[in-house]
Amino acid sequence: MAKYFDVHPQNPQPRILGKVADSIRSGALIAYPTDSCFALGCQLGNREGLSRIRSIRHLDDRHHFTLVCQNFAQLGQFVHIDNNVFRAIKAATPGSYTFILPATGEVPRQMLHPKKKTVGVRIPDHVVTQALLAELGEPLLSSTLLLPDEEEPMTQGWEIKERLDHVVDAVLDSGDCGTEPTTVIDFSDGAPEIVRQGAGDVSRFE
Repeated sequence: MAKYFDVHPQNPQPRILGKVADSIRSGALIAYPTDSCFALGCQLGNREGLSRIRSIRHLDDRHHFTLVCQNFAQLGQFVHIDNNVFRAIKAATPGSYTFILPATGEVPRQMLHPKKKTVGVRIPDHVVTQALLAELGEPLLSSTLLLPDEEEPMTQGWEIKERLDHVVDAVLDSGDCGTEPTTVIDFSDGAPEIVRQGAGDVSRFE
């Protein structure tokens, strides 16, 4: 049965975030809010957590998982990024974008796209997500909480708790967040390619 943590959307309680971070370090798979929609997340290197996300979402090995990072200093440890790409991404973050980039050796092989050796990264503009990342001190391995055969993600924490009670370990809720996933931009070849148009404005990358 999943634990349910309700936090204030603007002033999330540090004690609660500490409990959630501890559970992530202990191997938990959580559902948590972002600036686009709810996501599934676990600790980087948690192979069982990765497998559980694949199972919940029915994902194949070509799916790009995302490292949700607190800031650029963290992001730079996990992807190769040249100056031109850095400037383009810097101008759009924090925000509702996921960027696909060549991964460094810090990224577990299981997370990588099998042919391209790339990974998704993003820096969210969400108070609770940022506070959780600060408490955790490392990125969250994440994927949008979009269930198979459903067109939109769930928006209510209590509904997620009800429906996923036996497949996630915790639900972090700070109120309603959007139904639109991030805009995905592939920079793996240096030039921006819009892979998915979502919550982030694509005009700056066209």
